[in-house]
Amino acid sequence: MEKTAFLTKQAAKLKMLLLLLVIFSFSHAYAQNGSITGTVMNDKGENLPGATVSVEEKGTNVMVDADGKYTITGLAPGTYKLSVSFVGYDSAERTVTVGENETQTADFVLLTTARTIDEVVVIGYGTARKRDLTGSMVTIGEKDFNKGVITNPDQLIQGKTPGVMIINNTGQPGGSVTVRIRGNSSIRASNNPLFVLDGVPMSGNSPVPAGRGGFTSDRGNPLTYLNPGDIASMDILKDASATAIYGSRGANGVVLITTKKGKAGEPVISVGASVGLSNLREKPKVLSAAQFREALQYYTPSEAADADFGSDVDAFDAITRTAGTQNYYADVSGGTKHGKYRVSGGFMDQKGIVIGSELKKYTTNFTGNFRFLENRRLGLDFSLFYTQINNKYAPIDVGVGAEGNVISQALQWNPTRPLRDAAGNLTYINTNTRNPLASIEAYKDRSVTNTAVINLSPYYKITDDLEYRFIYSVMRQSGSREGMYRAGIIDPSADNNEQAFISNSAETNQQVTHTLSYNKQVSPDWHINAVAGYEYLDYNYNNNLMFGGGFRYLGLDYYDYMNYSAINTREVTSYRSPTNQLQSLFIRGGFNYLNRYLLTATVRRDGSTKFGANNKYAIFPSLALAWNIHEESFLQESRGVNQLKLRLGWGKTGNQEFPSGASLDRFVFGTQSISQANYGNPDLKWETSITLNAGLDFAFFNNRLYGSIDFFNKKTTDALFEQTLAQPAPAGRIWVNLDGEVVNKGVEIALTGTVIRNSNWTWDVTGNVTFLKNSVSGLLGYYETGALRGQGFSGVLGQRMVNGQPLNVWYLAIYEGIDPTTGMSMYRGLDGSISTENDPAINKFYVNSPNPKTLLGISTNVSYKKFTLSANMNGAMGHYLFNNTAATTLGLSNLSLRNIGSKFFDKSVKESTSNSASPSTRYLEKGNYMKMANATLSYKVGDIGKTIKNLNISLTGQNLFILTKYTGFDPEVNTDGSSNGIPSLGIEYLPYPPARTILLGINFSL
Repeated sequence: MEKTAFLTKQAAKLKMLLLLLVIFSFSHAYAQNGSITGTVMNDKGENLPGATVSVEEKGTNVMVDADGKYTITGLAPGTYKLSVSFVGYDSAERTVTVGENETQTADFVLLTTARTIDEVVVIGYGTARKRDLTGSMVTIGEKDFNKGVITNPDQLIQGKTPGVMIINNTGQPGGSVTVRIRGNSSIRASNNPLFVLDGVPMSGNSPVPAGRGGFTSDRGNPLTYLNPGDIASMDILKDASATAIYGSRGANGVVLITTKKGKAGEPVISVGASVGLSNLREKPKVLSAAQFREALQYYTPSEAADADFGSDVDAFDAITRTAGTQNYYADVSGGTKHGKYRVSGGFMDQKGIVIGSELKKYTTNFTGNFRFLENRRLGLDFSLFYTQINNKYAPIDVGVGAEGNVISQALQWNPTRPLRDAAGNLTYINTNTRNPLASIEAYKDRSVTNTAVINLSPYYKITDDLEYRFIYSVMRQSGSREGMYRAGIIDPSADNNEQAFISNSAETNQQVTHTLSYNKQVSPDWHINAVAGYEYLDYNYNNNLMFGGGFRYLGLDYYDYMNYSAINTREVTSYRSPTNQLQSLFIRGGFNYLNRYLLTATVRRDGSTKFGANNKYAIFPSLALAWNIHEESFLQESRGVNQLKLRLGWGKTGNQEFPSGASLDRFVFGTQSISQANYGNPDLKWETSITLNAGLDFAFFNNRLYGSIDFFNKKTTDALFEQTLAQPAPAGRIWVNLDGEVVNKGVEIALTGTVIRNSNWTWDVTGNVTFLKNSVSGLLGYYETGALRGQGFSGVLGQRMVNGQPLNVWYLAIYEGIDPTTGMSMYRGLDGSISTENDPAINKFYVNSPNPKTLLGISTNVSYKKFTLSANMNGAMGHYLFNNTAATTLGLSNLSLRNIGSKFFDKSVKESTSNSASPSTRYLEKGNYMKMANATLSYKVGDIGKTIKNLNISLTGQNLFILTKYTGFDPEVNTDGSSNGIPSLGIEYLPYPPARTILLGINFSL
């Protein structure tokens, strides 16, 4: 009984305890019924749906809805700290006190980061406040990127920043691009900048394997694997004080590519799609059928009857088409402040305007940012990129002989001759005068490339100010290419001697980086930002090619049964790069005193396997100072000055972009033979550039007018060069450092102004201009390059590297017109005489430069309520291009078998048809141009129902028109004319033609 009574008492106590707990819980819940509500807009009064509102005390986040509103409920009485963040805008904070059963309102207006000096920007191996920058760098965000069919990331920033020249070498989908930051500075090594993807330096190699003669010679852009939709911003580091942290790879500037990351909040799906049509924008003017008949009667009347076939044909129209493009993109992002993720995928199908060419790209990207432990000091950032690109190529090879490629064949086609006979068969003339449609049918050329980049970056915050980070990344690229040549389609007598090849390449790059970074406001007066690190890089590349001939068409692709080829035609080649490794130590310190006086110092020590045993290591220092003048007391009261910063920087950087193993004895294997191709040089060292930069950043009138001015002087010495050993030394080549120097000087100006800003209208205009000067001095002798091609131009070089001239100065005969008596070209002699007797192969002069003296960029954005119009133009001036297409493809000597360029049919001076072309200034044209790169009209529809959010529709015109007097395809061209590895610039020869594109796009979120 006692036990039962005891249990009864205990049960009663337990019931009472449970009742008290329930009452407490209800009272606690009842007490947490306060709330905060509000709106989030930008400084233009536009809602910012998708912005994140965080409550620090509760560790929770809410997402701003499509109307720009948010609500936080279930708050106990007390004071809460709210913070709001959104990509492209500065974060904002407010403290709000909530009473019991009370609703408070807290509205936020976020300022765009482009107009604030407290913006955090990406710099080498870390970030920094924009107010603390001392070097010359420009950040371009997603909202300022170029629009349209963008296959390569560098196209996003074309014309957007001073000092950066970007040339689309070809109109081929995914084709190669020339990028120069502050001009050319190297004679033999690469002039391309270093591209860094989320901290991972790219090698710059194209994954597309090389082909054979007759097939396309453009292997594409090594950055095509990136989806522009995944890129959040691109930072261009231009002067040595900014690039010295990259040491031996920073001489040509650095482009930091930052990809999009997940944002805290509920999962959000973003979708984008576009479809468009492209067609031929420009081509050299050739004679129509009627004009051709007139020219025959004027120049070769005795041949007119035999050369007129009675038709009216446009062969260029026959090989080109209106090409469709479709592009789809989607991503999902979300998470909490402790763990964020983003997954994206994309598909692009771009048909080329030349029949037979196409690019298909499949991309995926997965990124995550996670924080662990109770104190959240342990974190992990990771990313995975995977891309497959399928290419089909048209037969546009710049190294072809008299038969030309499909571009020259179409330009030269007799416009009175049908391309097909009455039975529909392709017209055959001879092996040199080829039917362009036959060439398209005869060549089958395709490649598949796969790129994977994995980046793992765990970190630990030792203190609130000190962080250790480890980075391991690996990049794997592989490419396979298959090609076959149906010789019988072009020449029926060759149908038993058809050819095929298989080519493969692979590259594996690894990176290991340790950094220790410190960022602290040590006192009200002092702020310190520092980083120290160690880095190891390893690059491994190999390729192989198998070729065979003697095939006869059996309905199958030859590369699928190469063993059927004739034994005596077979070729096998393979290559693996010598060891290519780099290890480095670096340290950078940034000091800010009173937000007025800034100092940044950097030192990097690089060791590379590329250099000789006596010079494997080198040190690259830099020092930069800045003065925030607007923080001084005499300007702080000035409402008209929002920013005024004076910068001065000096630094030393290097260039090691040349073949690995160059300092060593290297051998090549032939058929049962071995020969020495390179002789070692233990003293080979870095090509070095020293840059002095002075700049001024400014913003006035409440940031309605802002910009920068930079002056720079860059001197490059110890130029890397491969030269042939002089006799009586054994045959072979050796890499050396040349005497002399290359100097690039210039002024860069960037200016942005807000012309109108009110509740309905906004109008911003941005312009940039760069003035460049390039010169060479101190060289012993000269070095030639600039291969000019075509009939009669075998072995002709048109450019030199020589003292007292700019790099790649044109070295040509000076054309003085047509002799009215003989109809032959006249040239200037070395003695100043003008005569047809002067040999253009001997009487050559230094005339003009292919390097632009002025670069221009203009952008504008006009918004009216829900409509926005944006337009971007870019251009270059002060340089000369060699129209190699006109020189050897369209000249009068083609008559009467082939067509000619319209400008050569000149009745005012009767030129002789026996007048042969020569490498002279007759074909040297001013390259000045201004191009409407893209214009976009968009309409913000907004939300549709409860599912579709932020619907936006856009119409984009890309490459719409160009203002120029250049008579070739496009002054924005750079056909590879390198000789012995010395790069060329400014040559146009039978390129893939430029396209004009109209694109309809739509994007929204769910």
